[in-house]
Amino acid sequence: MTEGAADSQKALTDEILADARRQADRARRKAQREAKGIVRDGKQQAEAERRQRLDEARAEADRRRRLTLAAVPVEQQRLRARHVEEALEAIRDEARSRLVSRDGLDYRDLLVRLAAEAVQGMAGTMFVLELSAEDREAFGSDLAQAVADRAGRQGLEISLSPEPAAIEWGVVVRDAEGRQSWDDGLAARLQRFWPEARRAVAEATGLLEDKNNNDEQGMMNGERRGSEES
Repeated sequence: MTEGAADSQKALTDEILADARRQADRARRKAQREAKGIVRDGKQQAEAERRQRLDEARAEADRRRRLTLAAVPVEQQRLRARHVEEALEAIRDEARSRLVSRDGLDYRDLLVRLAAEAVQGMAGTMFVLELSAEDREAFGSDLAQAVADRAGRQGLEISLSPEPAAIEWGVVVRDAEGRQSWDDGLAARLQRFWPEARRAVAEATGLLEDKNNNDEQGMMNGERRGSEES
C-alpha cells in the first residue's frame, strides 16, 4: 500500500471513529435528557399523588368532623333525657318510700276516701274491701261502715274480706259477685298516676323546659302514651 493510500484509509477511519463518538455523545445526551424527564415526570406524578392523598385525607377528616359535630346535639339530648329520667325515677322512689312509711298521712282517712271513691264509681250496692294483713288488723273493725258513710249512697252493704290482700298499702274494692274490681293498692295506683304526675313533677322542678325543649317533650309524651296504652 502506498503512503497516500495509507493516509486516506487512516483519515476514513478517523472520520468513522469521530462520527461514532458524535453519535454516542448524542445518544448519551438524549438518554440524559430522557432520564431527567423521567425523573421530573416521576417527581411531578409523585407530588400529584401526594397532593391527592392529602386532599383525600383532609376531605375524610372534614367528613368525620362534620359527623362528630352533628352527633353532639343528639348525644347531649340523649344524656339529658337519661338524667331527667333518672331524676324522675329517684323522685318516684322517694314518693313511694314516704307512702310506704305513711309519712305525714292520715292513713285511715286515706283508705276510707279511696274505697268510697271506688264504690261511687261502680254499680251495685254490695261491696267487699280487701286490705293488707297489717291494715286489716289495724283498721278493719269499723272501716266498712266509714266507707259506706263516706260514699253517701243509700242501701250500701260493705264488708271486709276475710282474707288479706297481697298489697302493702291501700285497698282493693270489688262487688260481692266479683264482676267489678278496683285496685287502689300502692303499686297499681302509682302505675296509673305516674305517667301524668311525672310531667307535672318535671315541669315543677325545672327538669323539663317547656318552651326550649320540644323534642324532649315529644319523647316524654310518647313514653306517656305508651304507658297508658299498656
